[in-house]
Amino acid sequence: MSRTPQEVFADHGDRLGTGDLDMISQNYTEDAVFLTPEETLTGREGVRRGIGRLLADLPDAEWQLDPRFAGDVLFLRWSAATGTHEVTDGVDTFVFRDGLISAQTVRYTLTPRTTGTTGTTRATA
Repeated sequence: MSRTPQEVFADHGDRLGTGDLDMISQNYTEDAVFLTPEETLTGREGVRRGIGRLLADLPDAEWQLDPRFAGDVLFLRWSAATGTHEVTDGVDTFVFRDGLISAQTVRYTLTPRTTGTTGTTRATA
């Protein structure tokens, strides 16, 4: 039986917490599309590159997530903070197919951290 988008997203968050890009990419279809304002990445290798960049920008971050599901689509607003940097305007969209992520858009602005500590929800884009 295929997983629901909510189940896939929960598993995605758990996998992101490991930092293992190969394990993370297994939650995506083989022909996945990963779109950022700068580039379009394809396949699981593209996902590894895109997620790798996000995790490098925000190592050991504290995440705040606001997910909104509609059928096989997820709109995710998020913020995250590390000891030195933060994102206050993160927005992702996920499209799910057959229990996997088939497309994801990612947009955020990385800035030097200027505020106090945020919450501690561990999950992401």
